[in-house]
Amino acid sequence: MVETPKLLAAVDLGSNSFRLIVGRVEETAAGHHIQQIDAMRDPVRLGAGLGEDKHLDEAAQLRGLAALERFGERLRDFHPDRVRAVATNTLRVARNAPEFLERAHRALGFPVEVIAGREEARLIYAGAAHTVPPIDGRRLVVDIGGGSTEFIIGAGYQPLLLESLYIGCVSHSLRFFPEGAITEQGMRQAVLAARRSIEIIAGQYRELGWEQSIGSSGTARALAELIEDNGFNDPDVAHGITRSGLDKLRRALVKAGSAQASKLVGLKPDRIPVLPGGLSIMIGVFDELGIDYADITDGALRLGVLYDLMGRSSRQDMRAVTVEGFMQRYSVERKQAERIGALAVSLYRQLDARDDAAREEGGMFLAWAAALHEIGLSIGHSGYHKHSAYIASNADMPGFSKTDQSRLAALLIGHVGKLGKFTHAAHVDWSWLFCLRTAVLLCRRRADVALPDIAVRESRHGYEVTLPRSWAEANPLTDYSLAQEANEWSRVGRGYRIAYADR
Repeated sequence: MVETPKLLAAVDLGSNSFRLIVGRVEETAAGHHIQQIDAMRDPVRLGAGLGEDKHLDEAAQLRGLAALERFGERLRDFHPDRVRAVATNTLRVARNAPEFLERAHRALGFPVEVIAGREEARLIYAGAAHTVPPIDGRRLVVDIGGGSTEFIIGAGYQPLLLESLYIGCVSHSLRFFPEGAITEQGMRQAVLAARRSIEIIAGQYRELGWEQSIGSSGTARALAELIEDNGFNDPDVAHGITRSGLDKLRRALVKAGSAQASKLVGLKPDRIPVLPGGLSIMIGVFDELGIDYADITDGALRLGVLYDLMGRSSRQDMRAVTVEGFMQRYSVERKQAERIGALAVSLYRQLDARDDAAREEGGMFLAWAAALHEIGLSIGHSGYHKHSAYIASNADMPGFSKTDQSRLAALLIGHVGKLGKFTHAAHVDWSWLFCLRTAVLLCRRRADVALPDIAVRESRHGYEVTLPRSWAEANPLTDYSLAQEANEWSRVGRGYRIAYADR
């Protein structure tokens, strides 16, 4: 049984704020839960540095890197398996995101994953569901971030409907309230723009329905606090957000002309630049979805990341659940997938200079790639590996970051065919590819055939496969295919040597 780590940490590189949360895993009679013990927040406003050309300017990058350096000091003694850093909308759309992510890795000391919108929504729901009392029926969770807003309907801990829209408090504030000026016309246009975006999903959400509405994370909490502190809620409502409270806050801001001049009780300085955008989106949410009241929770993306990380450490990895679901959906031939996966993993374990973490990661990805390498057959046999890779690149895959999906797609498109397509690829682990391609080649008969002892090793010049001479002579097709594989590797400047042992 794998011991659950006592301390876990999550870093959230949001479009408005960067956040760090440290949690302690505690075991109770009802199971494991996470107790927050430390948190840090920096209002980086990364999204404000995204220009019309979709490039992130240097000033915003430097603000983000400075925050990550501070977070990195706090996380200095953490094992890499106990920290997960995720980035959201701004780094999903920034054209120079790869360069920033390299700098972010160095500043933080841990890699940063860019997650898709629906994966962000799944993690948000996980965080929210663990911080609110259980109810009978479904709940709607809305999380207004700096660059996107997530909508989730779920029951218990299970999300049922997930969506992410490209409207956020930073982008909306910059677009409709230039230099912080708040006018009646600007507010009206901002609300209408939010409603137009939400209208696309509103019918499906209203049809499924929900019994409880919840606003999660910073924008919702800031709005609720302002409404409460300034007495804008109805007399019989002590906490949360009401429709009338939103309207009173809107009128106060329009009357003042800016958040800065509003003199609202409890308005924090770092919320001033993004308040009108966040408010207009929340009004749009209430209007379009017919909401009158929403509860508030602090549990959101970063807490969801911690629970997901806890699941990975206890072998309840959401990625494994996703792969299993894809195998069922695409009618994968399980025995063949298991043959290839087992052989690829066994070959990988023979390669030198692999620490325990690298072996585990490589083994997982090879097993997942073997499980999914033929999902493209559901589209067509010709070029099926391309179809498989396309699905892995573009499908919603809960638990997988965009980087994870890119690495998986590289294995799927590369398990057969020419290697020249990888000459300039960024997400290729050549040792993984070597093991998977070799396993696919050796399992071509698609039957439980006894294979001999096959030794592999990695050298400075490439890879070597050693097999019994007698077996090679008895299996001329496989021997020929291995020779062709060696030629393919030589075309991309990598060695692949076939050696024969007299045994």
